Amino acid sequence: MSRLLERLRPHRTIWPTRDGWWCLAAAVGVGFAAMNTGNNLLYMLASLLLSLIVVSGILSEQSMRRLRLRSVVPEELYAGRPALAAAWVVNHKRWLASHSVTLECAGGRRVYLDRIDAGAERLATWDVTPHARGRHRLPGVRVTTRFPFGLFVKASRVLLEDEVIVFPALGPTPRARLREVAAAGPRASRRRGPGHDLYNLREYRVGDDERLIHWRVSAKTAVLTVREMEADTTADVRIVLAGSTSDAARVEQAVSEAASLAVHLSRAGARVELAGPGLFVPSGRGGPHVRRLLTALALWQPGPAPAVTRGGGKVREMHVRLG
Repeated sequence: MSRLLERLRPHRTIWPTRDGWWCLAAAVGVGFAAMNTGNNLLYMLASLLLSLIVVSGILSEQSMRRLRLRSVVPEELYAGRPALAAAWVVNHKRWLASHSVTLECAGGRRVYLDRIDAGAERLATWDVTPHARGRHRLPGVRVTTRFPFGLFVKASRVLLEDEVIVFPALGPTPRARLREVAAAGPRASRRRGPGHDLYNLREYRVGDDERLIHWRVSAKTAVLTVREMEADTTADVRIVLAGSTSDAARVEQAVSEAASLAVHLSRAGARVELAGPGLFVPSGRGGPHVRRLLTALALWQPGPAPAVTRGGGKVREMHVRLG
């Protein structure tokens, strides 16, 4: 049944412009006058106006036929931050070009394409600004044309309703949080990584940082030796969401703060873990891990949930109050 309704649904709509209404009114008026008077000249004028309307419909349909849109969705969308969305407009006709095509986007934005050659494609771009985190559908896009005489607006169905995940809004990290990070100071974690304490001495390998060469030991052993450093536990942080979830505005502010803190620590080389009511992301670092953290925060919904889940290991905790 749904397929039948989909087939019966018109692929395009058509509506007269202001000039189109004047043309239709003139055609009707001249037609009535011709029937009342029998004047051949009036019949010719009415026929001319009607043929103008018919030609307009045929040429606009030719311009719209076999146009396809292929979306280009932004990889990262943040609440409250403008992002660039795009779509390829592809003309699948073999011989005929499409003229005067307009993409109507959300917020009244319009992207005008004067000509798309046969078998060619054009890139159209516009700004989108999601207002809330979570899973959303991007506002759709319609293809319209007033070609050739501007008498009618012919429009397609709403297209490109892609589903995206909008990350929480990011802001500057509060100074109190930065002082909290700095106050912890570096501590050894007994594993290799960027740090200040010596972890091991080994033979030099091609590609090692020359600044880590231990020249004194190398001179004694006659073998080029490098130092391996021990990672610091200041890079091991657990962000904990805790508190009441009754105040929706405060919850969103806390989620945004947690996201900003996670991004800041990750960019500083930290291993970040995330925990909260019904929320847990294991410790990790790097770009893919940042996306996991932001995705978890984007999709998290406050409500009755089990107690905070926490991973093992001695890591420093940074609490973000929900309310």
